[in-house]
Order: sequence, then structure tokens, then C-alpha cells
Amino acid sequence: MKKLGAALLTTLLVAAPLAQAKLSVNVGLINVNPSDTASAIDQNKALGLVADSNTQLGITFDYKYTDNIVFELVAATPFSHTVNGAGGLAGAEIAKVKHLPPTFLAQYHFLDSTAKFRPFVGVGLNYTVFFSEDPSAALKATLKTDDVKVELDSSFGIALQAGFNYDIDEKWGIHGMVSKIDINTDATVYANGAKALTSDVELDPVVAMLGVKYKF
Repeated sequence: MKKLGAALLTTLLVAAPLAQAKLSVNVGLINVNPSDTASAIDQNKALGLVADSNTQLGITFDYKYTDNIVFELVAATPFSHTVNGAGGLAGAEIAKVKHLPPTFLAQYHFLDSTAKFRPFVGVGLNYTVFFSEDPSAALKATLKTDDVKVELDSSFGIALQAGFNYDIDEKWGIHGMVSKIDINTDATVYANGAKALTSDVELDPVVAMLGVKYKF
């Protein structure tokens, strides 16, 4: 009982200041749609890479600093993309990769704080980490070895955003946003431990989300 009481007290102590901080959470579907511009492989414009789009569960946390200034952290379950060949590699699957692109933004909300519909714009910083890079069978066949490894470097970039909030009542609402994020990564393919291919991959996706908003 003492442990339970201590846990409840700790929860209350943490929750109390948060309740006063005007926090809200948005949950919904979020789509990452990379640019369809192919990234050249080894500066060879005849060979390129391009990634497909993916939709996951998105969650964003908003902190209302003033009636007009809001700070938002965008998160999601891991995105999974298939990296396909372009140009002379068109139609060839190169690899599958996963990434997490947490983004922190400062937003300016227009109109009066009592308005049900409030559009906003935002600017911030994105950090994208890639993992679970899985080379395709076609890539292994092209390189004539099963000892193939694909690595994508983490990325920092600027994010621009526009969106809206619509209040249904005092607690619930609708949240929608579209962001353009600068995501550039260096991709390296190793075969038998030696560097085989490199590419400066410019994903630069459009990220869109529509979800439900809850105010604490």
C-alpha cells in the first residue's frame, strides 16, 4: 500500500503542473510523401533512387505558451519506405528502410483564442534517424553477393508547417496540418565489406496529418 500511495502521489505531483500548462494532444493518421525527384547514385544521373510514401499513426503534443504562440512536438510510429531505382534502374527495388522523424515546431495561431476555427503556421527543426535498412534480393543479385549492407545517415533539417485547429467543445477538436521537411541523408551500400555505391538522397517529404485533438 505504501508503494501504491507513493506512486499515486508521484503521479499527482507530475500531473498537477502539466494540468496548468495548457497541454493538448493530437492523434490521427500521418502521411510522409517523399519528393519524386530521383537522387543520383555516385553522381551518375542515369542511375537514381526514389522512395515511396507511407502512412502511420501520428501523435503530436502542443504546449500553449500564449494565446497565439504554441510549441508542438510531432511524433509517430516508425515509417517504412521502399527505395526504388530510377533512370537506368527503373523498376528495381533497392532496399526497405524505416525511420523516425521527430519534429519540434513553434507555431503562430491566427484569430482570437475564443474562435472555434484557428489556422496556424509554424517553423521548426526536424531530426530523422534511419534504421532496419534491408537490401533487396535484386540489389544482392546485381552486386553478385549476399553480403550486402545499406546504411543511411541521420539527418537534421528545417520544417515549415501550416494547419488548423477546430474546437468541437471545450475538450475535443479536430487538428490538421501539412509540413514540408528538409530531409537529406547519405546512403552507402557495402558489398563484401567494401563500399560499392553511394548516394546523397534528398527525401524532402510533404508530411500531412488529420486527427483528433484533446485538451487537458
